[in-house]
Formats: sequence, structure tokens, C-alpha cells
Amino acid sequence: MAREELRTPVSRGRTVENPPADLTPTPGQTIGPFFGYANAHEEVGLPYRGGPELVSRAHPEASRLHGQVYDGAGDVIPDAMLEIWQADPQGRIPEKTGSLNRDGYTFTGWGRQAVDRLGTYSFTTLEPGAPGQGHAPYFLMVIFARGLLNRLFTRVYLPDDEQALAGDPLLASLPVERRRTLIATRLDDGSLHHDIRLQGDRETVFLAYPGIES
Repeated sequence: MAREELRTPVSRGRTVENPPADLTPTPGQTIGPFFGYANAHEEVGLPYRGGPELVSRAHPEASRLHGQVYDGAGDVIPDAMLEIWQADPQGRIPEKTGSLNRDGYTFTGWGRQAVDRLGTYSFTTLEPGAPGQGHAPYFLMVIFARGLLNRLFTRVYLPDDEQALAGDPLLASLPVERRRTLIATRLDDGSLHHDIRLQGDRETVFLAYPGIES
């Protein structure tokens, strides 16, 4: 993907003297092999205490988003790390701080969790509202894992409003069979189940954003 050249490079808020002609970001690097250490020491590692709990399980509107992460051979990935970013139930994007220091009542719309040895993840959160007219409600999910040169982006849509799903611009741009990889399943207990597959016949649809290497 072509990048737009940055013409006013800065460093710590000041213009760089004699800047190079091209400031294209360097390629990303592989995420491993530090996940084992980082996951084992949650006080100092990337996963942290309270990371997957965007709200308390006792919250009257708390919902669970959970699933597993698989590789192209259908085997679980035991050392991936996931993040979710989301709107609040009214469809507003939270702009509050505190994600790394949960206070028990501030909803920041962001969470992080490392999967367990079975590739399982589980977030306790509020279900998002639609971020705008004509869009279905969804979680943005980011996947980090050993061997990925850069993180992957995808969406996890709520399955309940078929009309909203049919009219969502992103889903409408995909073949029917590929849309299914972005829509969670509502289980009998009310939770949302969604598996991530990095490759294979049922590979999850991943998204690309301008200016971000994929």
C-alpha cells in the first residue's frame, strides 16, 4: 500500500533539521518470543490484572464475550493476546482514562487478555450500541500472536438484529459465507461466543487500515 510522504517531520514537538526525504515507518517486527514471560507476570507484563473485565461481573448489564483462537491447521493457539475496543451501549465511543487501573465503575471501552493454554479468551463487558445510523453494533478486536509480523484487526458483530446486520456497509461488502466469520453466536446463557481463525477454510475476515502495515 502506498504511503503519503510526511513533509513536516517533528521530534518532541520540534521540527527536525535536515529531515530525510522519506519518513515511511519501518516494517513491524514479530511479537515473540516474550509472551510466556509477559503472561506469567501480570503485574509487569502486557496482560494486567483486570484487563478482560471492562465491567464487574456483578454489573446488571454485564455480558460475556468468549471463544478460542485457532491456527490454519485447526489447532488452538496457546499464547495469543487479544484486545477489544468498543462503543458503550448508547453507541458512544468512551473517552475516559483508567483502562490500566480499573476502578470498578468507569467504563473505558477497552480490554486486553492473553488466551489460556486451550486458546480460550473471555471478556466481561457491556454490549455495544450501533456506532452510527446504518451500522450494526460490534466489538473491534485486535489479535497479537507469535509469528505475526503485525497485529491483526477484525470485528465481532452482535447477532441479534438481522436488519442492522444486512444493512451494515462492511458486512454488505463481503460474500455471505465470509460475513459469518464476523458475527458472534448468542448462547443459551445469553453470552456471546466467537472463535478467531487465523487461516484455513473458515479464516476470519481481517481488516486493513490506511497507514497501518498488515
